[in-house]
Amino acid sequence: MSRSIKKGPYVLDNLLKKTSLLKQGAKAIIKTWCRSCSITPEMIGFTFGVHNGREHVAVYVTEDMVGHKLGEFSPTTRFGKHGGRMQRELEAAVVEKEAAKVEAAKAPAPETKSKSK
Repeated sequence: MSRSIKKGPYVLDNLLKKTSLLKQGAKAIIKTWCRSCSITPEMIGFTFGVHNGREHVAVYVTEDMVGHKLGEFSPTTRFGKHGGRMQRELEAAVVEKEAAKVEAAKAPAPETKSKSK
C-alpha cells in the first residue's frame, strides 16, 4: 500500500542534506541503508549506494525514477533459474552446441594443393 497523501512521501532528511552539498552529476556515491526512502526530483543526477544486505549497489537516479523507492533498484536476491524437464532440455542443447563449436575448432583445416612450378 502507498503512504497516505496527508503524510506525504517518506524522504530521509540526511539524504536531502547530502545532495544539497554536492553538485548535480557529481561522481561521489552517497551511501545509504534506507531502502524505503522515496526518490524526489531533488535527487535526480546523483548516484546513491543503496545497501542490499551485503553490499552497496550503485543507483544513478534519473527522471523516470521519481516517486519510486530506492530499494526497488537494488535487488536483495539473485534469480537462480526455473527447474523442470524443459529447463534441463534447454541446458543440454546449449551444452551440445558448445561441444560442437569446440570440435569444429579442433578439426584440422583441409589442406589445399598448391601448384608449384
